[in-house]
Amino acid sequence: MARPTRVSRALSQNFLADRAAAGQLARLAVPHGREAPLLLEVGAGKGALTELLAPRCRRLLAYEIDPRLVHALRSRFSGAPQVRVIGEDFLTARPPRTTFSVAGNVPFSRTAAIVDWCLRAPALTDATLLTQLEYARKRTGDYGSWTRLTVLTWPRHEWRLVGRVGRRGFRPVPSVDAGIVRIERRRTPLVDAVAYDSWRRLVDLGFSGVGGSLHASLCRAHPRRRVDAAFRAARLDVRVLVGEVPPAAWLSLHEVLAP
Repeated sequence: MARPTRVSRALSQNFLADRAAAGQLARLAVPHGREAPLLLEVGAGKGALTELLAPRCRRLLAYEIDPRLVHALRSRFSGAPQVRVIGEDFLTARPPRTTFSVAGNVPFSRTAAIVDWCLRAPALTDATLLTQLEYARKRTGDYGSWTRLTVLTWPRHEWRLVGRVGRRGFRPVPSVDAGIVRIERRRTPLVDAVAYDSWRRLVDLGFSGVGGSLHASLCRAHPRRRVDAAFRAARLDVRVLVGEVPPAAWLSLHEVLAP
């Protein structure tokens, strides 16, 4: 009888053991009645999620960085011609040129890098990622506040918290619960390519903290009367904290303050 594979702390491994949670993640990644033309799985691990994704995909590229798991994965899915197990670090992969999706139980310590990879991939349509719950809530505004990354990418990507998984659904059991983040690229951006540079400058200035408030920060680059008008259009109090401003209000600010 084969010995169980020891968990690698260096790789931040927490295998998804809750089959119901794996099923939920698979359904969110590829809804019923659809078929993903190409899906990349981040950290296939022992294949719990891969098994449920495979029937929903025309092509599934399952990335696994741990060489101890790759052989077993290839044996397990040898009868599934649509599945290709790739024994590499997902972050070293070149994004496909054709449209594709990403899904996976993300190693908690590598979440930021994997999300950044997804946001930079021009042909990515959506990513469904199981992350630390705190990360998921922060990025999706579930705490009632918004991060710079979410606001900055909002015109091109929608962020949603679509599920939660208790920590006891993993082996070994981590110290925190997990959340399922859904990132979808918008078919039509809310800010066009020409105006995106001014959007980035506005968000960067707003989150700079210079001046002590969002209103004061924006006044460093724009006349106060225009900033006042932008705040009225966005229905914002001049004392509002930058993290409390939702993306929709940022769009209103940009409409008034953009060149």
